[in-house]
Amino acid sequence: MTIDITCFKAYDIRGQIPNQLNADVAYRIGNATAAFLNTKTIVVGRDMRLSSAELTDSVVRGLTEAGVDVLDIGLCGTEMVYFATMHLKAGGGIMVTASHNPADYNGLKLVREDARPISADSGLVEIRALAESDAREMAEQAGERRAVDIFDAYIEHMLGYVDVAKLKPLKLVVNAGNGCAGIALDGLEKHLPFELIKIHNEPDGTFPNGIPNPMLRENQAITAEAVIENKADMGIAWDGDFDRCFFFDENGGFIEGYYIVGLLADSFLEKVPGSKIVHDPRLIWNTLDIIETAYGHAIQSKSGHSFIKEKMREVDAIYGGEMSAHHYFRDFSYADSGMIPWLLVAELISTTGKTLSELVGERQAMYPASGEINRQVADVALAIQTVRDRYAPEAIAIDEIDGISLEFDDWRFNLRGSNTEPVIRLNVETRADKNLMHTKVGEILSILEKLA
Repeated sequence: MTIDITCFKAYDIRGQIPNQLNADVAYRIGNATAAFLNTKTIVVGRDMRLSSAELTDSVVRGLTEAGVDVLDIGLCGTEMVYFATMHLKAGGGIMVTASHNPADYNGLKLVREDARPISADSGLVEIRALAESDAREMAEQAGERRAVDIFDAYIEHMLGYVDVAKLKPLKLVVNAGNGCAGIALDGLEKHLPFELIKIHNEPDGTFPNGIPNPMLRENQAITAEAVIENKADMGIAWDGDFDRCFFFDENGGFIEGYYIVGLLADSFLEKVPGSKIVHDPRLIWNTLDIIETAYGHAIQSKSGHSFIKEKMREVDAIYGGEMSAHHYFRDFSYADSGMIPWLLVAELISTTGKTLSELVGERQAMYPASGEINRQVADVALAIQTVRDRYAPEAIAIDEIDGISLEFDDWRFNLRGSNTEPVIRLNVETRADKNLMHTKVGEILSILEKLA
Protein backbone atom coordinates (compact mmCIF):
# COMPACT_ATOMS: atom_id res chain seq x y z
CA MET A 1 0.00 0.00 0.00
CA THR A 2 1.34 3.43 -0.97
CA ILE A 3 1.74 5.71 2.06
CA ASP A 4 2.91 9.24 2.84
CA ILE A 5 6.03 9.22 5.03
CA THR A 6 6.43 12.60 6.70
CA CYS A 7 9.60 12.11 8.73
CA PHE A 8 12.09 12.86 5.91
CA LYS A 9 13.99 16.10 6.59
CA ALA A 10 16.71 18.02 4.75
CA TYR A 11 19.63 16.08 6.26
CA ASP A 12 18.15 12.98 7.85
CA ILE A 13 14.95 11.19 8.86
CA ARG A 14 13.31 12.22 12.12
CA GLY A 15 9.79 11.97 13.49
CA GLN A 16 7.49 11.29 16.39
CA ILE A 17 6.89 7.72 17.55
CA PRO A 18 4.66 6.02 16.39
CA ASN A 19 2.53 8.31 14.19
CA GLN A 20 5.43 9.54 12.01
CA LEU A 21 8.03 6.80 12.52
CA ASN A 22 7.27 3.20 13.47
CA ALA A 23 8.33 -0.36 12.69
CA ASP A 24 6.60 -0.44 9.29
CA VAL A 25 8.11 2.88 8.18
CA ALA A 26 11.54 1.78 9.41
CA TYR A 27 11.23 -1.48 7.44
CA ARG A 28 10.27 0.43 4.29
CA ILE A 29 13.19 2.85 4.69
CA GLY A 30 15.66 0.02 5.26
CA ASN A 31 14.43 -1.81 2.17
CA ALA A 32 14.43 1.39 0.09
CA THR A 33 17.98 2.22 1.21
CA ALA A 34 19.12 -1.22 0.06
CA ALA A 35 17.54 -0.64 -3.34
CA PHE A 36 19.03 2.85 -3.66
CA LEU A 37 22.57 1.95 -2.60
CA ASN A 38 22.62 -1.38 -4.44
CA THR A 39 25.41 -2.69 -2.22
CA LYS A 40 26.15 -5.95 -0.47
CA THR A 41 26.98 -4.71 3.05
CA ILE A 42 25.54 -1.95 5.24
CA VAL A 43 26.53 -1.03 8.80
CA VAL A 44 23.71 -0.48 11.30
CA GLY A 45 23.97 1.05 14.78
CA ARG A 46 21.52 2.51 17.30
CA ASP A 47 21.32 4.90 20.23
CA MET A 48 19.81 4.33 23.68
CA ARG A 49 16.24 5.50 22.97
CA LEU A 50 13.55 3.07 24.09
CA SER A 51 12.24 2.72 20.52
CA SER A 52 15.66 2.27 18.90
CA ALA A 53 16.00 -1.51 19.27
CA GLU A 54 12.62 -2.21 17.63
CA LEU A 55 13.26 0.27 14.82
CA THR A 56 16.71 -1.24 14.25
CA ASP A 57 15.21 -4.73 13.94
CA SER A 58 12.78 -3.43 11.33
CA VAL A 59 15.48 -1.59 9.38
CA VAL A 60 17.62 -4.74 9.41
CA ARG A 61 14.70 -6.86 8.15
CA GLY A 62 14.17 -4.42 5.28
CA LEU A 63 17.87 -4.64 4.39
CA THR A 64 18.31 -8.40 4.69
CA GLU A 65 15.16 -9.19 2.70
CA ALA A 66 16.74 -7.13 -0.08
CA GLY A 67 19.82 -9.37 0.07
CA VAL A 68 22.05 -7.02 2.09
CA ASP A 69 24.42 -8.35 4.74
CA VAL A 70 24.02 -6.18 7.85
CA LEU A 71 27.06 -5.44 10.01
CA ASP A 72 25.41 -4.69 13.35
CA ILE A 73 27.63 -2.66 15.70
CA GLY A 74 24.93 -2.33 18.36
CA LEU A 75 24.64 0.53 20.85
CA CYS A 76 26.86 3.39 19.69
CA GLY A 77 27.17 7.02 18.64
CA THR A 78 26.61 8.28 15.11
CA GLU A 79 30.32 8.74 14.49
CA MET A 80 30.88 5.05 15.27
CA VAL A 81 28.63 4.18 12.31
CA TYR A 82 30.68 6.60 10.20
CA PHE A 83 33.87 4.94 11.39
CA ALA A 84 32.57 1.41 10.91
CA THR A 85 31.38 2.17 7.38
CA MET A 86 34.85 3.45 6.53
CA HIS A 87 36.82 0.86 8.54
CA LEU A 88 34.85 -2.17 7.33
CA LYS A 89 34.67 -0.84 3.74
CA ALA A 90 30.89 -1.24 3.77
CA GLY A 91 28.66 0.15 1.05
CA GLY A 92 26.68 2.29 3.47
CA GLY A 93 25.59 2.89 7.05
CA ILE A 94 22.41 3.57 9.01
CA MET A 95 22.31 5.07 12.50
CA VAL A 96 19.02 4.88 14.41
CA THR A 97 18.93 8.06 16.53
CA ALA A 98 17.07 11.30 17.14
CA SER A 99 20.08 12.98 18.77
CA HIS A 100 18.75 15.77 21.05
CA ASN A 101 15.05 15.53 20.16
CA PRO A 102 12.37 14.75 22.79
CA ALA A 103 12.02 11.19 24.11
CA ASP A 104 9.02 10.38 21.90
CA TYR A 105 11.05 11.01 18.73
CA ASN A 106 13.45 8.86 16.79
CA GLY A 107 15.11 8.89 13.40
CA LEU A 108 17.70 7.55 10.98
CA LYS A 109 20.92 9.01 9.60
CA LEU A 110 22.07 7.46 6.33
CA VAL A 111 25.47 7.37 4.64
CA ARG A 112 26.88 5.66 1.57
CA GLU A 113 30.40 4.26 1.10
CA ASP A 114 33.24 6.09 2.90
CA ALA A 115 30.59 7.62 5.20
CA ARG A 116 29.49 10.06 2.50
CA PRO A 117 26.24 11.71 3.63
CA ILE A 118 22.88 11.00 2.09
CA SER A 119 20.71 14.11 2.34
CA ALA A 120 17.82 15.64 0.40
CA ASP A 121 20.02 16.56 -2.56
CA SER A 122 21.95 13.27 -2.64
CA GLY A 123 19.47 10.47 -2.20
CA LEU A 124 16.89 11.05 0.54
CA VAL A 125 14.25 12.14 -1.97
CA GLU A 126 14.74 8.97 -3.99
CA ILE A 127 14.76 6.77 -0.89
CA ARG A 128 11.54 8.39 0.32
CA ALA A 129 9.84 7.71 -3.02
CA LEU A 130 10.92 4.06 -2.89
CA ALA A 131 9.80 3.69 0.73
CA GLU A 132 6.37 5.22 0.03
CA SER A 133 5.70 2.99 -2.98
CA ASP A 134 4.16 -0.49 -3.07
CA ALA A 135 7.30 -2.00 -4.58
CA ARG A 136 9.72 -3.87 -2.30
CA GLU A 137 13.24 -5.05 -3.04
CA MET A 138 13.15 -8.82 -2.43
CA ALA A 139 16.26 -10.93 -3.08
CA GLU A 140 16.22 -14.62 -3.93
CA GLN A 141 18.67 -15.13 -1.07
CA ALA A 142 18.26 -13.02 2.04
CA GLY A 143 21.21 -11.26 3.57
CA GLU A 144 22.72 -12.07 6.96
CA ARG A 145 22.78 -9.99 10.15
CA ARG A 146 26.14 -10.24 11.92
CA ALA A 147 27.27 -8.60 15.15
CA VAL A 148 30.57 -6.82 14.51
CA ASP A 149 32.83 -5.34 17.20
CA ILE A 150 34.67 -2.24 15.96
CA PHE A 151 35.06 -0.62 19.37
CA ASP A 152 38.78 -1.16 19.95
CA ALA A 153 39.61 -0.04 16.41
CA TYR A 154 37.46 3.07 16.89
CA ILE A 155 39.20 3.95 20.18
CA GLU A 156 42.61 3.46 18.58
CA HIS A 157 41.60 5.77 15.73
CA MET A 158 40.42 8.47 18.15
CA LEU A 159 43.71 8.36 20.06
CA GLY A 160 45.60 8.89 16.80
CA TYR A 161 44.55 12.56 16.69
CA VAL A 162 46.70 13.52 19.69
CA ASP A 163 50.16 12.80 21.04
CA VAL A 164 49.17 10.92 24.18
CA ALA A 165 52.69 11.26 25.60
CA LYS A 166 52.27 15.07 25.70
CA LEU A 167 48.97 15.02 27.59
CA LYS A 168 49.02 16.29 31.17
CA PRO A 169 46.96 14.79 34.03
CA LEU A 170 44.06 17.20 33.57
CA LYS A 171 40.86 17.05 35.58
CA LEU A 172 37.88 17.09 33.24
CA VAL A 173 34.13 17.15 33.87
CA VAL A 174 32.38 15.07 31.20
CA ASN A 175 28.58 15.10 30.89
CA ALA A 176 27.18 12.44 28.57
CA GLY A 177 23.59 13.45 29.39
CA ASN A 178 22.55 9.77 29.57
CA GLY A 179 23.26 9.57 25.85
CA CYS A 180 25.83 7.29 24.23
CA ALA A 181 28.95 9.44 24.80
CA GLY A 182 29.65 7.52 28.00
CA ILE A 183 30.43 4.41 25.95
CA ALA A 184 33.26 6.16 24.13
CA LEU A 185 34.47 7.96 27.26
CA ASP A 186 34.80 4.70 29.16
CA GLY A 187 36.83 3.25 26.30
CA LEU A 188 39.14 6.24 26.00
CA GLU A 189 39.64 6.75 29.73
CA LYS A 190 42.02 3.80 30.25
CA HIS A 191 44.43 5.19 27.62
CA LEU A 192 44.55 8.79 28.90
CA PRO A 193 46.16 10.49 31.92
CA PHE A 194 43.01 12.48 32.68
CA GLU A 195 40.81 12.32 35.74
CA LEU A 196 37.29 12.18 34.32
CA ILE A 197 34.49 13.39 36.57
CA LYS A 198 31.51 11.73 34.93
CA ILE A 199 27.97 13.11 34.96
CA HIS A 200 24.97 11.09 33.70
CA ASN A 201 27.42 8.70 32.04
CA GLU A 202 25.12 5.68 31.65
CA PRO A 203 23.03 5.52 28.45
CA ASP A 204 19.37 5.69 29.50
CA GLY A 205 16.56 6.16 27.00
CA THR A 206 14.14 7.26 29.72
CA PHE A 207 16.21 10.48 30.02
CA PRO A 208 15.93 10.70 33.82
CA ASN A 209 17.92 13.95 33.80
CA GLY A 210 16.32 15.58 30.77
CA ILE A 211 16.97 15.43 27.04
CA PRO A 212 20.72 15.58 26.22
CA ASN A 213 20.86 18.96 24.50
CA PRO A 214 23.70 21.14 25.84
CA MET A 215 22.61 24.02 23.61
CA LEU A 216 19.74 24.68 26.04
CA ARG A 217 20.85 27.06 28.76
CA GLU A 218 18.91 25.15 31.41
CA ASN A 219 21.02 22.08 30.61
CA GLN A 220 24.36 23.88 30.92
CA ALA A 221 24.27 24.67 34.64
CA ILE A 222 25.03 21.15 35.90
CA THR A 223 28.25 20.94 33.85
CA ALA A 224 29.32 24.47 34.74
CA GLU A 225 28.69 23.92 38.45
CA ALA A 226 30.60 20.62 38.44
CA VAL A 227 33.61 22.32 36.83
CA ILE A 228 33.66 24.96 39.57
CA GLU A 229 32.98 22.52 42.40
CA ASN A 230 35.74 20.12 41.32
CA LYS A 231 38.20 22.84 40.25
CA ALA A 232 38.37 21.11 36.87
CA ASP A 233 40.45 22.24 33.90
CA MET A 234 37.40 22.23 31.64
CA GLY A 235 33.99 20.67 31.11
CA ILE A 236 32.59 18.91 28.06
CA ALA A 237 28.97 17.94 27.33
CA TRP A 238 27.44 16.03 24.42
CA ASP A 239 24.11 15.53 22.71
CA GLY A 240 22.48 12.08 22.63
CA ASP A 241 24.42 10.55 19.71
CA PHE A 242 27.54 12.61 20.55
CA ASP A 243 28.20 13.98 17.09
CA ARG A 244 28.46 17.43 18.74
CA CYS A 245 30.39 18.45 21.85
CA PHE A 246 30.21 21.64 23.90
CA PHE A 247 32.92 23.23 26.03
CA PHE A 248 33.08 24.98 29.39
CA ASP A 249 36.24 26.74 30.58
CA GLU A 250 37.85 26.28 34.00
CA ASN A 251 35.53 28.97 35.43
CA GLY A 252 32.41 27.15 34.23
CA GLY A 253 31.92 29.59 31.36
CA PHE A 254 30.16 28.18 28.30
CA ILE A 255 32.26 28.61 25.13
CA GLU A 256 30.35 29.40 21.94
CA GLY A 257 31.17 26.84 19.24
CA TYR A 258 32.36 29.67 16.97
CA TYR A 259 35.50 30.18 19.06
CA ILE A 260 36.25 26.44 19.17
CA VAL A 261 36.30 26.44 15.35
CA GLY A 262 39.05 29.05 15.41
CA LEU A 263 40.94 27.21 18.14
CA LEU A 264 40.93 23.92 16.24
CA ALA A 265 41.78 25.62 12.95
CA ASP A 266 44.85 27.15 14.59
CA SER A 267 45.82 23.78 16.04
CA PHE A 268 45.68 22.04 12.67
CA LEU A 269 47.54 24.84 10.91
CA GLU A 270 50.35 24.64 13.44
CA LYS A 271 50.71 20.91 12.75
CA VAL A 272 50.17 21.10 8.98
CA PRO A 273 50.98 24.63 7.75
CA GLY A 274 49.20 25.86 4.64
CA SER A 275 46.21 23.57 5.10
CA LYS A 276 42.70 24.39 3.93
CA ILE A 277 39.99 25.03 6.52
CA VAL A 278 36.27 25.03 5.69
CA HIS A 279 33.90 27.20 7.75
CA ASP A 280 30.22 28.15 7.67
CA PRO A 281 29.05 31.73 6.90
CA ARG A 282 27.21 32.57 10.12
CA LEU A 283 30.12 33.99 12.13
CA ILE A 284 33.46 34.32 10.33
CA TRP A 285 35.73 37.19 11.36
CA ASN A 286 37.54 35.40 14.18
CA THR A 287 38.03 32.28 12.07
CA LEU A 288 39.30 34.23 9.06
CA ASP A 289 41.74 36.21 11.19
CA ILE A 290 43.20 33.07 12.77
CA ILE A 291 43.54 31.24 9.45
CA GLU A 292 45.14 34.23 7.72
CA THR A 293 47.59 34.78 10.59
CA ALA A 294 48.58 31.10 10.47
CA TYR A 295 49.01 31.21 6.64
CA GLY A 296 46.17 28.78 6.03
CA HIS A 297 43.47 28.89 3.38
CA ALA A 298 39.90 29.69 4.49
CA ILE A 299 37.07 28.30 2.37
CA GLN A 300 33.43 29.16 3.05
CA SER A 301 30.60 26.65 2.69
CA LYS A 302 26.87 26.76 3.17
CA SER A 303 25.84 25.60 6.65
CA GLY A 304 24.86 21.98 7.12
CA HIS A 305 26.84 18.77 7.38
CA SER A 306 26.26 17.60 3.81
CA PHE A 307 27.47 20.93 2.36
CA ILE A 308 30.51 21.12 4.65
CA LYS A 309 31.54 17.53 3.90
CA GLU A 310 31.11 18.01 0.15
CA LYS A 311 33.18 21.18 0.17
CA MET A 312 35.91 19.57 2.29
CA ARG A 313 36.20 16.67 -0.14
CA GLU A 314 36.24 19.06 -3.09
CA VAL A 315 39.17 21.09 -1.75
CA ASP A 316 40.78 18.37 0.43
CA ALA A 317 40.45 20.44 3.61
CA ILE A 318 42.11 19.10 6.75
CA TYR A 319 39.37 20.42 9.05
CA GLY A 320 35.93 21.98 8.86
CA GLY A 321 33.92 23.59 11.62
CA GLU A 322 30.48 25.03 12.24
CA MET A 323 29.50 27.29 15.10
CA SER A 324 26.75 24.76 15.90
CA ALA A 325 29.45 22.51 17.47
CA HIS A 326 29.86 20.22 14.47
CA HIS A 327 33.53 19.56 13.71
CA TYR A 328 34.71 17.64 10.63
CA PHE A 329 38.05 15.93 10.00
CA ARG A 330 39.73 14.81 6.79
CA ASP A 331 41.22 11.73 8.43
CA PHE A 332 37.77 10.76 9.69
CA SER A 333 36.42 10.42 6.16
CA TYR A 334 35.56 14.16 6.29
CA ALA A 335 32.86 13.28 8.83
CA ASP A 336 31.93 14.96 12.09
CA SER A 337 33.00 13.70 15.49
CA GLY A 338 32.16 14.71 19.05
CA MET A 339 35.18 12.93 20.55
CA ILE A 340 38.06 14.28 18.44
CA PRO A 341 37.48 17.97 19.37
CA TRP A 342 37.79 17.60 23.13
CA LEU A 343 40.91 15.45 22.76
CA LEU A 344 42.49 18.18 20.62
CA VAL A 345 41.52 20.94 23.07
CA ALA A 346 42.92 18.90 25.98
CA GLU A 347 46.14 18.51 24.01
CA LEU A 348 46.30 22.29 23.50
CA ILE A 349 45.83 22.93 27.23
CA SER A 350 48.54 20.36 27.95
CA THR A 351 51.11 21.64 25.46
CA THR A 352 50.60 25.40 25.81
CA GLY A 353 50.20 25.52 29.57
CA LYS A 354 47.27 27.89 29.05
CA THR A 355 43.80 27.53 30.46
CA LEU A 356 40.85 27.23 28.10
CA SER A 357 39.71 30.74 29.06
CA GLU A 358 43.17 32.04 28.12
CA LEU A 359 43.09 30.16 24.81
CA VAL A 360 39.77 31.73 23.75
CA GLY A 361 39.43 34.84 25.93
CA GLU A 362 41.46 37.16 23.73
CA ARG A 363 39.52 36.03 20.65
CA GLN A 364 36.18 36.59 22.41
CA ALA A 365 37.25 40.16 23.21
CA MET A 366 38.50 40.83 19.69
CA TYR A 367 35.38 39.47 17.99
CA PRO A 368 32.32 39.55 20.28
CA ALA A 369 29.48 37.41 18.92
CA SER A 370 25.83 37.07 19.79
CA GLY A 371 25.59 33.32 19.40
CA GLU A 372 22.64 32.01 17.41
CA ILE A 373 19.31 33.66 18.23
CA ASN A 374 16.14 31.94 17.02
CA ARG A 375 12.82 33.66 16.40
CA GLN A 376 9.54 32.49 14.88
CA VAL A 377 8.21 34.63 12.05
CA ALA A 378 5.12 34.29 9.88
CA ASP A 379 7.09 34.35 6.62
CA VAL A 380 10.84 33.59 6.64
CA ALA A 381 11.45 34.92 3.11
CA LEU A 382 9.64 38.18 3.88
CA ALA A 383 11.57 38.60 7.13
CA ILE A 384 14.92 38.16 5.38
CA GLN A 385 13.94 40.58 2.62
CA THR A 386 12.71 43.18 5.12
CA VAL A 387 15.97 43.11 7.08
CA ARG A 388 17.97 43.17 3.86
CA ASP A 389 16.09 46.24 2.63
CA ARG A 390 16.82 48.02 5.90
CA TYR A 391 20.60 47.40 5.96
CA ALA A 392 21.74 46.72 2.39
CA PRO A 393 22.23 50.41 1.44
CA GLU A 394 24.85 50.76 4.19
CA ALA A 395 26.62 47.41 3.62
CA ILE A 396 30.10 47.13 2.14
CA ALA A 397 29.56 43.46 1.23
CA ILE A 398 26.55 41.18 0.79
CA ASP A 399 26.79 37.38 0.67
CA GLU A 400 23.87 35.07 -0.12
CA ILE A 401 25.51 31.66 0.18
CA ASP A 402 23.25 30.86 3.14
CA GLY A 403 20.42 33.28 3.86
CA ILE A 404 21.96 36.75 3.83
CA SER A 405 25.22 37.98 5.32
CA LEU A 406 25.74 41.75 5.38
CA GLU A 407 29.09 43.22 6.32
CA PHE A 408 29.92 46.73 7.54
CA ASP A 409 33.14 48.35 8.74
CA ASP A 410 32.77 47.30 12.37
CA TRP A 411 29.96 44.72 12.42
CA ARG A 412 28.29 42.03 10.34
CA PHE A 413 25.32 39.71 10.60
CA ASN A 414 23.90 36.56 9.06
CA LEU A 415 20.17 35.87 8.88
CA ARG A 416 18.88 32.54 7.59
CA GLY A 417 15.89 30.27 7.77
CA SER A 418 16.27 26.96 9.56
CA ASN A 419 16.50 23.76 7.51
CA THR A 420 14.87 21.76 10.30
CA GLU A 421 12.54 24.11 12.22
CA PRO A 422 10.00 26.89 11.37
CA VAL A 423 12.29 29.62 12.71
CA ILE A 424 14.69 32.29 11.52
CA ARG A 425 18.25 32.35 12.89
CA LEU A 426 20.29 35.49 13.59
CA ASN A 427 24.02 35.83 14.29
CA VAL A 428 25.76 39.16 14.87
CA GLU A 429 29.46 39.89 15.41
CA THR A 430 31.57 43.04 15.82
CA ARG A 431 35.16 44.11 16.01
CA ALA A 432 36.03 44.47 19.70
CA ASP A 433 32.77 46.25 20.56
CA LYS A 434 30.36 44.21 22.67
CA ASN A 435 28.02 47.18 23.17
CA LEU A 436 27.66 47.63 19.41
CA MET A 437 26.92 43.91 19.08
CA HIS A 438 24.08 44.14 21.62
CA THR A 439 22.73 47.28 19.95
CA LYS A 440 22.58 45.68 16.52
CA VAL A 441 21.01 42.51 17.90
CA GLY A 442 18.29 44.65 19.47
CA GLU A 443 17.69 46.55 16.23
CA ILE A 444 17.27 43.44 14.10
CA LEU A 445 15.15 41.62 16.67
CA SER A 446 12.78 44.59 16.84
CA ILE A 447 12.23 44.27 13.08
CA LEU A 448 11.65 40.52 13.34
CA GLU A 449 9.19 40.88 16.21
CA LYS A 450 6.95 43.01 14.03
CA LEU A 451 6.88 40.13 11.51
CA ALA A 452 6.09 37.35 13.98
